Amino acid sequence: MGTYFENLDDMQLDALKEIGNIGAGNAATALSRMVGKRVSMAVPLVRILPLKEVPDWLGGPEKEVLGVYLTMSGAVTGHILFVMTIDNALKLMKILLGNMAPEKEQILEMDEIASSAMNEIGNILSSSYLSALADFTGLRLSHSVPAMAVDMAGAIVDLVLIEIARRGDHALLIETEFVEEENRIQGFFMLIPDSTSLEVILQAIGVN
Repeated sequence: MGTYFENLDDMQLDALKEIGNIGAGNAATALSRMVGKRVSMAVPLVRILPLKEVPDWLGGPEKEVLGVYLTMSGAVTGHILFVMTIDNALKLMKILLGNMAPEKEQILEMDEIASSAMNEIGNILSSSYLSALADFTGLRLSHSVPAMAVDMAGAIVDLVLIEIARRGDHALLIETEFVEEENRIQGFFMLIPDSTSLEVILQAIGVN
């Protein structure tokens, strides 16, 4: 699969970025409805990178992050990982939960409301991006229930590598920026297709 990832041309990346933009628009609508105020989203960057480089994008292997993990099934199989630094996750929870949001020292012992809110973000983003991908490609796609973890970036990525048994070694990384009033909050949404699934996606988009 690495060959496909490394040889993507500008047209293929543009198509993947457009899918990211449509997904972000869908997610912003769903989030705004969820919190009862306007939340917009942008996709500043779409990139293909080896999984082992992901921790560096998140601030280094020892940077503490919050990750939401899902599996992808249907015509395309693989894994989904949404990751934010702890500071950004706390800002996002503040928007979602107001005074009920946890403080930094509570991040490892989040109550059910806070962890449910972050899982729901993972759910909304996954549904929105996969729906955009399905509309673009005509492929039937679904995802699992989300699971959340707080750990160092290197450990989170290692957990995913173990889970996927190295069936996929690259990620489609979609930088995801949440904007609410003066707040701009960065997260990274990653699609990690199994070996033949990227080829399936590109053929369905029509830019392979």
